[in-house]
Amino acid sequence: MSLLQVEDLSVHFPIVRGALINRTVGHVRAVDGVSFEIPRHGSYGLVGESGCGKSTLGRAIMRLNTPTTGTVRYDGTDLTALNGRHLRGMRRHVQMVFQDPMSSLDPRQNVETILLEGLNTHKIGSGTASRRAMVADVLDAVGLPRNSLSRYPHEFSGGQRQRIGIARALIVQPDLIVADEPVSALDVSIQAQILNLLADLQASRGLTYLIIAHDLAVVRHVSRTVGVMYLGTLVEEADSDDLYATPLHPYTRALVSAVPVPDPDIEDRRERIILKGDLPSAAAPPSGCRFHTRCPWARPTRCTDERPLLRTISIGAANHRVACHWAEDIHAESPGRDNPDQPVVASAG
Repeated sequence: MSLLQVEDLSVHFPIVRGALINRTVGHVRAVDGVSFEIPRHGSYGLVGESGCGKSTLGRAIMRLNTPTTGTVRYDGTDLTALNGRHLRGMRRHVQMVFQDPMSSLDPRQNVETILLEGLNTHKIGSGTASRRAMVADVLDAVGLPRNSLSRYPHEFSGGQRQRIGIARALIVQPDLIVADEPVSALDVSIQAQILNLLADLQASRGLTYLIIAHDLAVVRHVSRTVGVMYLGTLVEEADSDDLYATPLHPYTRALVSAVPVPDPDIEDRRERIILKGDLPSAAAPPSGCRFHTRCPWARPTRCTDERPLLRTISIGAANHRVACHWAEDIHAESPGRDNPDQPVVASAG
């Protein structure tokens, strides 16, 4: 049984106008009918460009945003139906690591106070001595010295602050961690250290991850399954290696083409897919396929009028799903894509 099941989840924000009498004139469809699941001890990477709704989805899972429709089930319990103390109790088991640790950590509290807060809130530990021992252990787990306890967030580097944020999530012994852009605010040299730390913690503690990022290279090494979001919808989902080797949605192909290849000869010969136009507004998404306004494969009538369903496709791994009318044609006209180190060549279809 999956630890987390997201079914047909939507988050719509009302657009309100009026100086004296507010009236709703529309909705921003930030997340619109997304479904996926994560097995216990698994890791799921959710990727897409800024504005696609991935962070809103993560916050909806945590109930920091209220879902408009759909369900979020954690270990069989519908989180969208919880309130009050039941919701607070759930947050011991589902924790979040935020993008910017500086803004998510209270600058008036030292590290010890920050970490003890979760233990005190959820009444974990048998007393002060027991809780302080747990704080010391979690500092060891995230690679921070124990003399950090009396220091404040501004005294640490960005990478160290993110380690504090991870420690704050770990201290209450969760099963699931939602990490929203956990390395995007860090220097490139530090990103790999944090990603390796997350991988080590999953292996040693049996954690389940939802990793949210805009960069496919970030999630490749820490996510067994990757879902690609575009304008509030999930357009492709596959095992990480399969997604890189055989991207079937035109949007995913553009994302993969932007990931650098270590071999300089291949990197020089690669043709990157540059998408035309801007991301449409989530308040007025295009009809039919939402990607058709930027897609080099778009064809009249079907792409403009018929929204493609996320379907399992008999190319690559058995659990590869894609929402594209022409996925088979795209694959047939893209030779060499079973090798992820081959150049990606754009096609007009």
